[in-house]
Amino acid sequence: MLNALWELTPYLVAMLILIGCSGFFSASEASLFSLRPQDRRSLATGKAADRTAAKLLRDPNRLLSAVLFWNLVVNVTYFAIGSICTLNLERRDDIGTVSAGLFAMVTLILLIFFSELLPKTFAVLNPRGMSRLVSVPLSIAVRLTDPIMPVLQSVQRFSRRLIWPGLKPEKYLEVADLERAILLGSHDAAFIEQEQAVLQNVVHLSDIRIDEWMRPRTQIKVLKPPITFESLNREFPANGYLFIAEPKNEEIARFIHVDELRKLPPDANLDQYAERVLYLPWNSTVADALEKMAKRDHQVVVAVNEYGDGVGVLTMDDLLESIFAFSPGRTTGFLEQVQLRKIGEHRWLVSGMMSLKRLARKLHVEFPETFSVTVAGIIEEVIQRVMQEGDECEWGPLHFRVLHATTRAEAEIEVSLSKHVEQTS
Repeated sequence: MLNALWELTPYLVAMLILIGCSGFFSASEASLFSLRPQDRRSLATGKAADRTAAKLLRDPNRLLSAVLFWNLVVNVTYFAIGSICTLNLERRDDIGTVSAGLFAMVTLILLIFFSELLPKTFAVLNPRGMSRLVSVPLSIAVRLTDPIMPVLQSVQRFSRRLIWPGLKPEKYLEVADLERAILLGSHDAAFIEQEQAVLQNVVHLSDIRIDEWMRPRTQIKVLKPPITFESLNREFPANGYLFIAEPKNEEIARFIHVDELRKLPPDANLDQYAERVLYLPWNSTVADALEKMAKRDHQVVVAVNEYGDGVGVLTMDDLLESIFAFSPGRTTGFLEQVQLRKIGEHRWLVSGMMSLKRLARKLHVEFPETFSVTVAGIIEEVIQRVMQEGDECEWGPLHFRVLHATTRAEAEIEVSLSKHVEQTS
């Protein structure tokens, strides 16, 4: 057996090289297409290898077609050489069919593990680092396929038309279409209920203004640049975001997500890794904010008033948490359709993020003028601090009692009419 393998040494060396090439293209695909928008922006302003990776991603169809083409060529060549080795082993009297079959199985396992599983795992764990390593040789491989790129793209279009000849993309989906897809997609009643709650939350976004959801500017800690880990004292912000002000004023200009902070070196200048915020009018809808955040790859919106001052912050984490919040029988989500539940005579249970306007409509009472827009906001305005469990206060015709206040989003507040209002009603 060893003598036979020694005779096949040139073939085996070629197969090892092909495994490395296949692993290279697999890692290239996984790393480049795992990059987040902020990673791409960072690469575009980095060193030569970083800029090369960012340039490749400007035309993802060209990049993917080239990677798949070279991966296919390498794998076909590998199996062709493997077949030659297997046939040579079968012809030898001292080897036999069983040993030859075992050799073929081992070569297949080696290809799967070392050219697919292992490279893609490392690439996904460190996409930015891997993108730097593969960018230059990959750009050469992509340029080599440019002469045949029209043929590859024609084959791609032909395949799509052959498999989906009548597929026509729709400009938008109706809510009824989404509901029908949910009902047809599962027979699990609990799962359908959760999916419908999420769908309801998404649809409800168009009825909510940014100022009803935003974190007020007075409750946000904003740091002045320059910022380092030493200046932070290794204390990460509790709200998930580090907000950075303009150099010459206190307006929020940039931010860093906590997850990004954990990946930076200890001596990093954090200002260099910060991303710009998106500014929108305070009376814009949350649906409009979500659409603009998705299109422009932003995670934070700063709500500005008519004077151009930032009055609050709305983050992508807040939006996603609210959309996917589902807790039957409790008012823990921002977007639950019923944010008010009657629990007694002239007594209701409400969510801390319920709009004061909606509460006025539900209770058929008039409220005093105020700058606050939510129940939690008016309570904190009256007591002049962050509300806590057990706090009580009077405001206009209402009496508030905080039952649960882990966060403003999960606050449960008992609302009751003042005694003189009960008597007149």
